[in-house]
Amino acid sequence: MPPTPHQGHVVVAPDKFKGSLEGAEAAARIAAGIRRAAPGTEVRELPVADGGEGTLAAALAAGFSRVPAKVAGPTGLPVDAALAVRDDTAVVELAQASGLARLPGGRTAPLAAGSYGVGQLIAKAVSLGAKRIVLGLGGSACTDGGAGMVQALGARLRDAGGAELPPGGAALRRLAEIDPGPLAEVLGGVEVVVACDVDNPLLGPRGAAAVYGPQKGADGGDLVVLEAGLTRFADLVAEATGRDVREAPGAGAAGGVGFAALALLGATMRPGIELLLDLLGFDGAVRGACLVVTGEGCLDAQTLHGKAPAGVAAAAARAGVRVAAVAGRLELSEPEWRAAGFTAVIALTDLAERPGESMTRAAELAELAGERLAEELLSH
Repeated sequence: MPPTPHQGHVVVAPDKFKGSLEGAEAAARIAAGIRRAAPGTEVRELPVADGGEGTLAAALAAGFSRVPAKVAGPTGLPVDAALAVRDDTAVVELAQASGLARLPGGRTAPLAAGSYGVGQLIAKAVSLGAKRIVLGLGGSACTDGGAGMVQALGARLRDAGGAELPPGGAALRRLAEIDPGPLAEVLGGVEVVVACDVDNPLLGPRGAAAVYGPQKGADGGDLVVLEAGLTRFADLVAEATGRDVREAPGAGAAGGVGFAALALLGATMRPGIELLLDLLGFDGAVRGACLVVTGEGCLDAQTLHGKAPAGVAAAAARAGVRVAAVAGRLELSEPEWRAAGFTAVIALTDLAERPGESMTRAAELAELAGERLAEELLSH
């Protein structure tokens, strides 16, 4: 016999299950399972993100309007991207313009990939009247320190002969002059907030090139070139602005786009999931709830360091609401996930009948996971 409707509603707030389910679909499937097992229970779907890929989709699911924009992809070829707008706030997701998924044919271009399209999305947001721009970093294909982004907003980066630098981190080695141009005017009165879940500096062994360059196709020789370019860029930015933020936590995010945002756009940084939960109205959604269900593709040690499910669990705990999770795979021990605040965790791999089905049947299994959680946690 199904449980009777529980006092209070349920909030379903998962991140994407990378490679199998977008956040909105994961939320819809988990919610469907809960509704089936606990008919009459109010279930609210609020997919979340931590500032990386999926940030735009989460904003759209929360009621932001989609604004299409054709911009330069990481190699300069045009791509169809979008941003999200509500009132005077715009959400710009770097991966829409300069993400690995935007590389033509999936071929990496570690030395030449740039962030120009991100700047074009920011310019579009400003033209629409945005006074607050939330910039989600993550999944970038470039290691250009954000040089392309500021060029798209009017800054001039020139070599010793006075020629404008071409895209990519390698070209930064030839940088001789930075002219911020109309940057301050373009962004006058606009607050830029970066959603970021890494604390890497721009340079060094924990920097943008060393840590993230290999994910973008850079080998040993490429990494030396990129580090030299980023160092040259940081030196001249400090000279031009009188501020040196190369060591700032998050400066190394998205191939150094975090650095340019801090140094040249006057941005502030906030942990991605915290910022997104505020933006999506999580506190309001969870008020009066009896349960929050979050999730992602893999619940592991990384989850505990600022990933979306941990952020949701912390926010739910502050509201005094139990939180459970659905994961594609579970790599935490029960003591670990309980210490992180989860009442229950269900992994799709445990529901699958055969290996690989947690990916190929993810939607169906997520629904089953929702059903199981409702049976376990919502029965009287």
